[in-house]
Amino acid sequence: MLETIKKTADYLRNEIGDVPNTAIILGTGLGELANEINDKKEIPYPEIPNFPVSTVEGHSGKLIIGTLGGKKVIAMQGRFHYYEGYNMKEVTFPIRVFQALGVEYLFVSNAAGGMNSSFNVGDIMLIEDHINLFPEHPLHGKNHEELGTRFPDMSEAYDKNLRLMAMEIADEKNIKLQHGVYIGLTGPTFETPAEYNWLRIIGGDAVGMSTVPEVIVANHAKIKVLAFSIITDLGVIGKIVEVSHEEVQKAAKIAQPKMAEIMREIMQRLETRD
Repeated sequence: MLETIKKTADYLRNEIGDVPNTAIILGTGLGELANEINDKKEIPYPEIPNFPVSTVEGHSGKLIIGTLGGKKVIAMQGRFHYYEGYNMKEVTFPIRVFQALGVEYLFVSNAAGGMNSSFNVGDIMLIEDHINLFPEHPLHGKNHEELGTRFPDMSEAYDKNLRLMAMEIADEKNIKLQHGVYIGLTGPTFETPAEYNWLRIIGGDAVGMSTVPEVIVANHAKIKVLAFSIITDLGVIGKIVEVSHEEVQKAAKIAQPKMAEIMREIMQRLETRD
């Protein structure tokens, strides 16, 4: 595993040159945020040694290196999901590569179903915490001390200072931010009304099929995380309607400009590596 990570990181280091200290994972319907990245170089996933290949519509499958908010960034346009048949080591492999490259900050976005009755389709939710309901844990198995401690602390999985910065920016730009707990499930089915109700009862505000494994591994790697959900459908009693992947993508794209504005401003305010 360590040798595989090193081989991929070495390849990217040769391709990139100076490695950014910030990485972004662009989820369903949010891949067009890549258009906000300037002076970019694109590397299709199949060209990257040991990288999985995204198979989901709306995930184009490219690694993008460029500038956002005047700062250099590396972005995944398309991620990997457990429901695609990948195991958790494969799903989170890019995070390990980022770790090997020296990435310090990870920004994550996703599309999610909202269970909070105050949410509306198109809202942006700042993730404050999560509940992991995936059947396989990304840290299951042998622990390599070079990658992190056997029992990582998760009391602040989503960095408080980054969250405060995002809230400040949203307030300045008059962008409404919801706040809540994200629940990660396997998918690929959308939730039943009974499941939405159960997820709300156990403390969830939004639910999706990604993010949690990536965030766990990032914390294991001591990478600071900031994450957002775009509420693309509602699992609120009385508001539940039939949903499709196409509708999720459409709703995500509507919220995309606001997400881009927040991320661009955060990049401008982040401290750069000496």
